[in-house]
Amino acid sequence: MQVQTYLFFDGTCEEAVNFYRDALGAEVQAIMRYSDSPEPLPPGMVPEGKEHQVMHTAFRIGETTVMASDAPCGDAQPQFGGFSLSSMPPTRPRPGACSRRSPKAAR
Repeated sequence: MQVQTYLFFDGTCEEAVNFYRDALGAEVQAIMRYSDSPEPLPPGMVPEGKEHQVMHTAFRIGETTVMASDAPCGDAQPQFGGFSLSSMPPTRPRPGACSRRSPKAAR
């Protein structure tokens, strides 16, 4: 099973993606703004002046795909509920580590 993360921002999605690119080497796979929508958006979905914000983006950090967008909040104030993020850098076994036996295992 694969779990994918979707992050919502209040107008700072592009800034966050740039941070992930610079800090973690994220590779942007796609980015679409509300103004790029192939279908007309419902009236009032995106407040005036926010058409340039990110409707959807996907980027990879290592082998993980992360998706994100600027949530169209209108006049609502977003509330931060917190999150946890952990990263596990790849590890490589020391040369010969798998072929050696511990003295206790040899008994």
